[in-house]
Amino acid sequence: MLKCVWCEKKAAEEIKAPVYWELPSGLRAIEIQQTPSLQCGACSMLYQLDETVEKIEDQLLLINTDLVPNQITFTELMEIPRLLKRNYFRF
Repeated sequence: MLKCVWCEKKAAEEIKAPVYWELPSGLRAIEIQQTPSLQCGACSMLYQLDETVEKIEDQLLLINTDLVPNQITFTELMEIPRLLKRNYFRF
């Protein structure tokens, strides 16, 4: 068990969960299935680590989101070829 960032109890476990994400354009949202997540058995909070959030946000900034379907798995999203190698705005 891992320490929950919300209640700070050692009751969080790693799971794969669906998340809903607004695209950078703000024109629509997508469901990203099987996203690495943590769920706490004590407070029931379901969340993603900052590292996972950063990966998703960077990927969505660096790909052609017009080609992203409304539902996609985390792995499929990460495998979409990028238009740029990295997010040059992240310092």
